[in-house]
Amino acid sequence: MILSRPVHTTSLRPVVAAVALLCAHSALAQQAESMPTVTVQAEALHEGLGLTRQNATASRLNLTAMELPASLDTLSADTMQARGDLLVKDAVTRTTGLTDISSPGNGVAYSARGFSGNGAIALLENGQRPQVGSGTATYPADPWGYEYIEVLRGPGSIVYGSGTTGATINAVRKAPQRTTAFEAIAGIGDGKALRGGVGATGAIGEKGAFRIDAYADRSDGFIDRGNSRHGKVLSSLTYALTNDLDLDLSLDHLEQKPQRYFGTPLVNGRIAGELRHQNYDVGDADISFTDDKAVARLTWRVTPALTISNELAYMKAHRNWRNAEYYYYDTQAKVVDRSDYIAIQHNQEQTGNRLEARWNAGANRVVAGWEAASINFQHNNNSPYGGASVVAPTGFNPGTFDSPDPVLPNFRTHTTTNAFYAEDAYDITSSLLLLAGVRHDQYKVERVSLLGATGFTSRLNSNAVRLGLTWKLAADTSVYGQVSSGSDPVTSLLSLNLANSRYKLTSSRQVEAGVKQSLANGKAEWTAALYRISKDDIITRDPAHPALSIQGGSQSSRGAELSASVKLAQAWRLEANAAYTDAQFDQLLESGNVSRAGNRPSDVPKISANLWLNYRADAWRAALGARYVGERFIDNANSQVLPAYTTMDASLGWNISRNVLLQLNLRNLTNKLYASTSYSDAQYLLGDRRHGELTVQWRY
Repeated sequence: MILSRPVHTTSLRPVVAAVALLCAHSALAQQAESMPTVTVQAEALHEGLGLTRQNATASRLNLTAMELPASLDTLSADTMQARGDLLVKDAVTRTTGLTDISSPGNGVAYSARGFSGNGAIALLENGQRPQVGSGTATYPADPWGYEYIEVLRGPGSIVYGSGTTGATINAVRKAPQRTTAFEAIAGIGDGKALRGGVGATGAIGEKGAFRIDAYADRSDGFIDRGNSRHGKVLSSLTYALTNDLDLDLSLDHLEQKPQRYFGTPLVNGRIAGELRHQNYDVGDADISFTDDKAVARLTWRVTPALTISNELAYMKAHRNWRNAEYYYYDTQAKVVDRSDYIAIQHNQEQTGNRLEARWNAGANRVVAGWEAASINFQHNNNSPYGGASVVAPTGFNPGTFDSPDPVLPNFRTHTTTNAFYAEDAYDITSSLLLLAGVRHDQYKVERVSLLGATGFTSRLNSNAVRLGLTWKLAADTSVYGQVSSGSDPVTSLLSLNLANSRYKLTSSRQVEAGVKQSLANGKAEWTAALYRISKDDIITRDPAHPALSIQGGSQSSRGAELSASVKLAQAWRLEANAAYTDAQFDQLLESGNVSRAGNRPSDVPKISANLWLNYRADAWRAALGARYVGERFIDNANSQVLPAYTTMDASLGWNISRNVLLQLNLRNLTNKLYASTSYSDAQYLLGDRRHGELTVQWRY
């Protein structure tokens, strides 16, 4: 049987055309009018922790980081550029306590505060959150076109609903400006890496402004047949319809062909350096993601104190996988056995609306709103994923995808969500701020089997609250405490199956306290936090009937986090963060009635840390950084360990002129052989080898 929808192939031609058009438009614009000169060496490069900047992720009330009773990090575009972060995950894992656990099957995924995966760590773009289909999140992938990335640690359900117990990551777009500006980047590096991007903003008539960003890259991934490429076009427009009514529009298109690499098999239980560059996937393997999004927002300033807005969003995603995904090294025969010939397609459409009112007068800042969404999701696959082959460890013919199981439409779900929320920031005194919030979410999932199995309808509900108090000890020092709650699904809501349909959402609770301080007029900033999170109703085995799964398990984490930014001298700044996470299962029975109580959840390091030394003087800037990730277990039994690793990166930039920056980015300076995550107990995904890339950036 053939797919119910045509397979959408990925082409980067629209992106390339947009890049060319933008470049041509910029050249003509320069001839037509004189643009203001802006140096690429922005002061924001040494902005520290940004404690005085308003935050758009942790609350809908635009509080500053110093006011918020929560832990958060902010990475500006200039900071990411100076460090040479060319992927969002590179930037995010330099924040406090975030660990990359991405793989080709889940797109982008992280671990934070003892919880892992896209069911516990939410990924947003401009505050918009695509629902996760079958555990897969695919964007944002690169930081081009974003003004900053914000990371809220701990439950974020009060703002974004279920699936946020560990952290919430939000990439915030560069906004349209009426002042004409143009920027571009071009790069070349090891691994046949090529990249190019352009961005432009300017006025539309007397009341509007536009911004458009286009970007494309490619690389061979430092492994055999590891070619990957991706591209995007982000466009936005703002227009003042009247003095009190604004219209904001955005239209985006993203295409990705990620590296078709599912890891390297272990040899006698160890990472084998001699296999570092091998790719055991089949020769015609395929992974492709296509995402489209359109957003329209109306903002009405009813009075100086009252603002009402309505935001309508449409998102569409097509994902395709065709790979041999499991590899086992046979030590006796000295061959690699391949199995799990898996073909999967996702088709997902999401339409959502948010109606919101804000009040800001006197001692109160209040926001209340209603969110509704409708999501259609179809999953096609070739289950039970038959197919097997044997190849030599090196110098082999990769073969083709050959499975006896055809790709068939498997199931379709229709999910509707409704949420009602309210937040209030009340200035009790000039030094005491009380932040309170409440949210109620309703989910209805209707599943239809396309293979003749029984369908069902499942209804889920969750409530979230947050109560926090910030005490401003001085103009530059605050302490805070908060209690909050949240929820996570036991599995992806869009792919809920009959066995999981009887389960409710898990519930989580957090207690957190911390301090934030700015010293010497911002030359030094630091934050510290202590927290404890407990999560109930995870899936466990029934003690009385070990063959049955029930809800009743629990896990918890407690930890300490520290972040600091210190200006050592006029040209030098030191930035550092560290996280200690003590996570465990409090109650969990697995197959055979074996208890995992006291064990650490998989993918959770006890210690992670980042250190950056930055230099900037005259036309030069440089950065040297180190990243440490402690050992992690790959399973709940804690029977196998991913070794700890430390990597070092560096960048060196030279402002050739006020408008042109030449920068060399170096990664994994010591050529560390390490595993970023595991794909099974027999194969690990390895981190990139030492490599460098040269970029040139223009800003006008």
